[in-house]
Amino acid sequence: MEDILGQARKAAEEAEVFWACHEETPVGFESNRLKHLQTREVRGMALRLIKGGRIGFSATTKLADSQALVGRAVETSQFGAEAKFELPAPQSYPQVETFDPGIEAATIEQMVELGESLIARVRRHTPEILCDAGVLKATSSVRILNSRGGQASYRRSLFGLSIEGTLIRDTDMLFVGDSQSSCHPITDFETVAQTVIRQLEMAKSLASVPTKPLPVLFTPHGVASALISPLALAFNGKMVLEGASPLKDKLGEVVFDKRLSLADDATIAYRPTSHPCDDEGMPAQRTALVEGGVVTGFLYDLQTAGLAGARSTGNGSRSWAGLPAPSLSALIIGEGEADFEDMVRDMKEGLVIEHLMGATQGNLLAGEFSGNVLLGYKVEAGEIVGRVKDTMVSGNVYQVLRDLVAIGREARWVGGFLRTPALYCSGLSVASKG
Repeated sequence: MEDILGQARKAAEEAEVFWACHEETPVGFESNRLKHLQTREVRGMALRLIKGGRIGFSATTKLADSQALVGRAVETSQFGAEAKFELPAPQSYPQVETFDPGIEAATIEQMVELGESLIARVRRHTPEILCDAGVLKATSSVRILNSRGGQASYRRSLFGLSIEGTLIRDTDMLFVGDSQSSCHPITDFETVAQTVIRQLEMAKSLASVPTKPLPVLFTPHGVASALISPLALAFNGKMVLEGASPLKDKLGEVVFDKRLSLADDATIAYRPTSHPCDDEGMPAQRTALVEGGVVTGFLYDLQTAGLAGARSTGNGSRSWAGLPAPSLSALIIGEGEADFEDMVRDMKEGLVIEHLMGATQGNLLAGEFSGNVLLGYKVEAGEIVGRVKDTMVSGNVYQVLRDLVAIGREARWVGGFLRTPALYCSGLSVASKG
């Protein structure tokens, strides 16, 4: 990397070398049986430079071919975007724990046993269910050097456990599932198994819902599947800069329920998306996006921040093969004061949504979502009475988060990148064949 940086400094005003290596071992199960296991590694290097005020870029997996890497980056700078940033000088970084050596020590035999035990635990409850499961261990390393003396490096570990179950009875198909991830090895499958078993219990009976607006309670999984994609776009500094975000001129304004808080945080210890610095060498931080319902910030990388006249929030994200772009690290939705059972009891008639399928097919830039309720339950007189079928819901994320009835007091991680409580909204459009 030092040799490449030295060559690039002779050819351009500024230069940055980015190196990344990722090794993973996935163990997969299909229809209750071990299907595949393998280990794969990907590593590569990228060079970004500024020549004549414009950005040049090149990437390679052939780490010994430094002259070609520099030559290509210089050539592309003729057609590159105008650089609106300076590479960071030496920085001090927060101490963020992201690596557990126990991940590397986990054996394939242990991973297979973990997946088999998880499937067996679910099938003891429902013997006829077909389960697809996955157990994953991975490690990644990142190193960054630039011509201003900036340098950073870190290692990150990941362990993931997931299961998806399909239960077919005549023409009825039920889908359940859960997952868990951490920078630590996961040895206890019971939390994931109990979530799936709870879903199976609540889905034993069928219920129908009318076609009309109904109050909806999103579980943490439901929040992830329905509401997060439009929010990720809305707070992306690039979308704000281009005028595509509905929040582009809402900074400092009350847009959401005054009990709602949102933040992006890359500094939480042992979370799979945490890091001491972003992929441009800027220090990681917690960025408040919404406080008391007020829009307080957006997410920027160096170039987008420069174009917007803002400061990078340390959200420059990339693979070794691409240029940085602003991206979420971990979205944290603040807890409220309501118990899940109390929110259900508050409903005379409504829906609990565990998973919404196809929600990202709506007009995400406008905050609109609609989809099929892949897993959800009907509420009558404050009680869950059964699972719904052939049901669709639609709404707007800004209206949902402006007209909240309650926010749950217990939050959980979903997908490794989102921590959220349940969210109870006053109403969504519901359409049902039933």
